[in-house]
Amino acid sequence: MPQLIAGNWKMNCLSAEAIALAEAIAAGASGITAELLVCPTALHVAAVAKALAGTAVAVGGQDCHQATHGAHTGDIAAPMLRDAGAGWVILGHSERRQNHGETDELVREKTVAAVEAGLRPIVCVGETADQRSGGQETEVVGWQLAGSLPKPFDGVIAYEPVWAIGTGKTATEQDVAVMHAFIREELVRQFGDAGQTVRILYGGSVKASNAVSLMAVPDVGGALVGGASLNAEEFLTIARAARAG
Repeated sequence: MPQLIAGNWKMNCLSAEAIALAEAIAAGASGITAELLVCPTALHVAAVAKALAGTAVAVGGQDCHQATHGAHTGDIAAPMLRDAGAGWVILGHSERRQNHGETDELVREKTVAAVEAGLRPIVCVGETADQRSGGQETEVVGWQLAGSLPKPFDGVIAYEPVWAIGTGKTATEQDVAVMHAFIREELVRQFGDAGQTVRILYGGSVKASNAVSLMAVPDVGGALVGGASLNAEEFLTIARAARAG
């Protein structure tokens, strides 16, 4: 299975900028064996999906509500993302967990809603600096996996050490190898043989300069790229570092 390189654009880009970035990525994607995905703000999903129609680059959302409709001011339902042209959605990102108080139970409910709407979920897990320094990293991630994933689970996991997001710090290759191996064990424990094929992305200050080494780590099924995904050439360089399978 090819590695997945997903760009989380977060709260960035006006409409024209989002379209230009998407078009630049699509224009440079020839010959890249990785699966490519970009996740603009919900406001720009439709425009980016239109710009990328017929290309090898998929489009996703950054979050969705657990309900299909209703009195939820400011929220976006999974069917709305699908209707706008999204095929994927990021769920449980640490910024949602920390800034919006999202619990594992809520992430699980959103994941169910996403799958029912025809979206592929990327469910994020990861520990804070305090949790890692306290030796709790595997305990924290284990509980997040147990609480955030419905059974069966048809999606992708993204391991994102919270202390490495937007900080310029990156987990060492050994850190990543140990945690991804642990996540694989947990997936197999929860889902049996099906847990062997779930892709596990690494996310945490992934850049062109460290992509080759990170993508080569066992059980790394790709990358969830933050700031570097806002530069088309850097994002494409990361994608070129991916393994074909």
